[in-house]
Amino acid sequence: MTENTALIVGVGDGLSASLARLLHANGYRLALAARNSDKLAPLAAETEAETISCNAADADDVERLFASIGDRLDVVVYNPSARVRGPIADLDPEAVRNAIEVTAFGAFLVGQAAA
Repeated sequence: MTENTALIVGVGDGLSASLARLLHANGYRLALAARNSDKLAPLAAETEAETISCNAADADDVERLFASIGDRLDVVVYNPSARVRGPIADLDPEAVRNAIEVTAFGAFLVGQAAA
């Protein structure tokens, strides 16, 4: 039986952690990626996952991420989120740019790499 592999990008302690547990319980080999992969240690230990540091909005990081995993992916989940809240007149343009890069451009980069 071939083991399926899943990559979850933008792992936190909510939905993505629950999904990691579900995939692990169903026999998937996991790779978990986040900007700060140190915070993934407890979940990685629980799910026997590999952890990888990756800023999904950085093309070089995404290229390194997929190179480290190789061609063994069956499932890719993109879950990063950068939020900027408040009245639009008060928002910092650089914070908004970062949120768009992480949530939209990052999704493009990861989707392209996974294709």
